[in-house]
Amino acid sequence: MFDDCVIMAGGAGTRLWPASNSRLPKQFLPASDKHSFFSMALERASSVTAKNGRIVVICGKQHIPNVIDQTDKLSAAEKKRMVVIGEPAAKNTAAAIACAVSFSLHSGENRNILVLTSDHIIKPLKIFRENAALAASAQGKLAVFGITPNRPETGYGYIETNNAPEAGLYRVKAFHEKPDIQTAKKYAANKRFFWNSGMFAFNAGFMARQFSLLAPEIFSHFEKIIKPKHLEFSTSKKVKILKTWTGLETAYKKAPGISFDYAIAEKCRETVMVRAAFDWIDIGNWEEYIKLTLNNNTQVYSACSDACYVDSDIPVALAGVEDLIIVIRSGNDGKDPVALITKKGRTQNVRDIVEQLKKNAKTGLL
Repeated sequence: MFDDCVIMAGGAGTRLWPASNSRLPKQFLPASDKHSFFSMALERASSVTAKNGRIVVICGKQHIPNVIDQTDKLSAAEKKRMVVIGEPAAKNTAAAIACAVSFSLHSGENRNILVLTSDHIIKPLKIFRENAALAASAQGKLAVFGITPNRPETGYGYIETNNAPEAGLYRVKAFHEKPDIQTAKKYAANKRFFWNSGMFAFNAGFMARQFSLLAPEIFSHFEKIIKPKHLEFSTSKKVKILKTWTGLETAYKKAPGISFDYAIAEKCRETVMVRAAFDWIDIGNWEEYIKLTLNNNTQVYSACSDACYVDSDIPVALAGVEDLIIVIRSGNDGKDPVALITKKGRTQNVRDIVEQLKKNAKTGLL
């Protein structure tokens, strides 16, 4: 069991744009009829956190209300263990994890920390708990979770390991960036290569030393932050929120915006991997997402149309079309309305649309 389980809940999740956007990122979208991606992450965190431990959520300040809304089904005991820290700026995962380590250190260097993503589907929970326990056993090391590839994939980073695990842990030889398709085929055919899940386990003191050694340009700002004062916390629906941690805004302003993989994982010499036995699903496009949710939009009127999926907050009429995915968001009070219409099989092109919007300074649509 872990003393602190950290859920990284930042990012906009633009692969499911426009339903996922800067106001409502992917992790808060429904992942089933009963759960969002984030609520599933909360369940995982609760299952591996000690009774006297904490579930620490790192998210953008603007998304704190989204986090609080997702806690309605938690018990009073589970809410009592939660702490929500609002990031003053989006600076990628290295800053988020440095923030979490700094927070944990004020409660002791020996605290075991598990860092979880908030936008993946992982099941069954029992197997995840067993794998997490194995990661917790890797004292004095950085433990990562590797996913066995079932296809060549250019959208994930890869972990290269040795072939001889010791006590269930593989020694990590190298991390590899997202490859081209030919390289991905080679990786997928090699039993020493795994997808990088983006989840990590480590001891607080160990990681503080790794940050100081490998990325002092990041951690030098976070290690200066003093222990938060009681008055800097507030509560909402019985969940504790750290909104005004003195020094946090300065640390985020000065820290570079880079990933934890690039800053630490790729350089750390004490890295081991747990081969995940659980199912891990990263919903990377609309076609994958619609397999999870029912197309039960009651505002759709259709004539001579077939095999279309509609996710809209305004009425939509379909006439004589087929195999389309239509996503419409009417905007805030009529501002910045946006519609996505794409043919099934072409949803990967959504990322190109997002890049066009960024280049044309249409950030209000993202």
